[in-house]
Amino acid sequence: MTPPAVVDTNVVVAGLLTAHADSPVLRILDGMLKAAFPLVLSVALLAEYHRVLARLKLSRAHGLSETEIDTILLELAQHAIELQPVPAPLAPDPGDQHLWELLAAREDLLLITGDKLLLQEDASMQSRVIIPARFVALWHASA
Repeated sequence: MTPPAVVDTNVVVAGLLTAHADSPVLRILDGMLKAAFPLVLSVALLAEYHRVLARLKLSRAHGLSETEIDTILLELAQHAIELQPVPAPLAPDPGDQHLWELLAAREDLLLITGDKLLLQEDASMQSRVIIPARFVALWHASA
């Protein structure tokens, strides 16, 4: 069984922007929308998805309207496991402390990210922070 996963905003954005149908980020985004693996969200993470996807520069790139963004996020939220973040050690990327706190909420969670700071060695969480390609390999190996 695929472990439950927290998906960083950069993976969602990359999934919407990629032109490669076999891209790991697109496969993850598609899996999120189809509830193909256990997705974990918090209210704060869902709000971040919305805030980032609605940025003018990004909305021009992905071409989605505000209504389409809301529809996608509603679909994600419907199938997700909602967790409350808990206190955690400082994240390697201070702007992503909420991801660290969400990851700390359950020991079985993985964090999928392309953020190089979050992927750096960190004894407390490192084995649970993975790149999209590694998650896709784990996901399909367990299917």
